Amino acid sequence: MTARTAKTESRDYGADLQPGERSPGTYAASATPSRGRRFSEPDCPTRSSFQRDRDRILHATAFRRLTHKTQVFLYHEGDHYRTRLTHSLEVAQIARTIARQLRLDEDLAEALALAHDLGHPPFGHAGERALDEAIADHGGFDHNAQSLRVVTALERKYRSFDGLNLTWETLEGLAKHNGPLTNEKAAAVLKVIRPIETWRSLEPRSWPSSEAQVAALSDDIAYLTHDVDDGLRAGLLSLASLTDVPFVGAFASAVIAEGQGADNSRAVFEVTRRMITALIRDVVLESRNELAALAPRSPDDIRSAGRRVIRFSAPVWNDLAALRAVLFDRVYRHPRVLRVMTAAEGIVRDLFTCYADPNHRTALPETWQAISESLEPRQRARLAADYLAGQTDRYAIAEHRRLFAETPELR
Repeated sequence: MTARTAKTESRDYGADLQPGERSPGTYAASATPSRGRRFSEPDCPTRSSFQRDRDRILHATAFRRLTHKTQVFLYHEGDHYRTRLTHSLEVAQIARTIARQLRLDEDLAEALALAHDLGHPPFGHAGERALDEAIADHGGFDHNAQSLRVVTALERKYRSFDGLNLTWETLEGLAKHNGPLTNEKAAAVLKVIRPIETWRSLEPRSWPSSEAQVAALSDDIAYLTHDVDDGLRAGLLSLASLTDVPFVGAFASAVIAEGQGADNSRAVFEVTRRMITALIRDVVLESRNELAALAPRSPDDIRSAGRRVIRFSAPVWNDLAALRAVLFDRVYRHPRVLRVMTAAEGIVRDLFTCYADPNHRTALPETWQAISESLEPRQRARLAADYLAGQTDRYAIAEHRRLFAETPELR
């Protein structure tokens, strides 16, 4: 690094991680006026546009339902396992920390973190797989696209519009937090944002704001660390078994060497706490280097950079890929987890078939029935998917018991 670059990094991005308030940089989303809302509204006298978005997400019905939606373990398997709600809160906390260190807009980063999983159906990724297969002939199901459907259409709280009428920046971040919408997986999201594009393009081929990139990496940090935590608490992992696993191994070994080798709750917390701290630090330091090299003067400089600016360092990214593989092998595909999730997939498939059947008139609630009667099969399938995706785990189980003679025990 040249002396000039080092000076720029110190002046614009900070020389080290420091606690406390940090004023937004010229590349933060709030450095320029918001591009507005699809439906015109007067400004709030007490909150910024992004604070208002965050609050609308926080008060959404879909957000409350995350309380009883599966992360990895079902809600009744233990009070201390993560749910979609606690996961989203952990992502938001990490996103605010990183955003502050990088002089970004904390409120936008938090709003995106809180909203990123609103579209998840019951039973986590198992429920998503089952619903995607069930509606494959009618466009499939993608939880990212469904999150956008929730905030643009399915939440109905306001007299003048459907959805939450979020700012352009929040919608852009939700649509593109995983990167530009240029591959086959993006087709579902592109379809959902068509009505938005008639108002103002979300520029699907560009990268999103730094805040959206922060939210995406915060999701990675949260789920990787808390899945290690939950796996340890569930007895699917042990500290000793993690000592040779990339990234987490160093922390597990250190905790054991310090005399905390018993797999008790304090030892588990110590390992995951150190993981989170190290991952946040890595993202901040690597991203500061990227920002220093790019020298962005506006949020649009981030969008037009042609690459991810907020990122892990290459060694840590490689270690996390290896850690993901271990979690898939030892936690997500553990026979105990697979047995429960296979049964859960059956519940989702049964419910969708019932809801999408025009001859099964009592399956949907009266208000949904009234809507579905005039719909073509493809539209009715999407309506059934919307209704099912909004359900919590326990509501889906109760619905299955109402509609079918036998319901599997998810244990």
